[in-house]
Amino acid sequence: MELVVGRVAKSHGIKGELVVDVRTDEPEDRFAVGSVLRGRKPRESTLKSYTVEAARDHSGRLLLRLEGVSDRGDADALRGTLFVIDSSELEPSDDPDEFYDHELEGLKVVLTDGAEVGSVIEVLHSAAGELLSIRRAGETSGELLIPFVAAIVTSVSIADGVVVIEPPEGLLDPDFGDKSNSDNSNADSD
Repeated sequence: MELVVGRVAKSHGIKGELVVDVRTDEPEDRFAVGSVLRGRKPRESTLKSYTVEAARDHSGRLLLRLEGVSDRGDADALRGTLFVIDSSELEPSDDPDEFYDHELEGLKVVLTDGAEVGSVIEVLHSAAGELLSIRRAGETSGELLIPFVAAIVTSVSIADGVVVIEPPEGLLDPDFGDKSNSDNSNADSD
């Protein structure tokens, strides 16, 4: 399975540097000088190889210079390029509570009583933390977002293909909080 570890956001300067959106926990290894990256444009299957000539941090973003990319025009031509690896290249995690996104995608999600909720379609990363995007059982569209935190996700079994959750009241009910309170609608305003 192909996994994206970075995406070329734009060019930087006039000497062919690239601004890369990093999508890996190991950028210092994946984008080290001398590393060979495999890249392709979105919706294309042909992979090209690129050798990292220089890498540096600039204002919290990764800047790369690749061999053969020597000016802004060459760099602009790579905008949108996805740098990918094969999931078989990943070392298994030593931490039993740590998972790669692709390991969670497709797992069945159930409540602690065994009732099926749906399946994980994607793991989303935000400043607030990780979220599991879940497609409800029996539905073909829409998503339910579940914070990927120990207080809600009680267990994950890759071997069994199951994520067990114990959500707080209202988390699984998309209308929770939107219901009008009919008990107070007829209150007198004396």
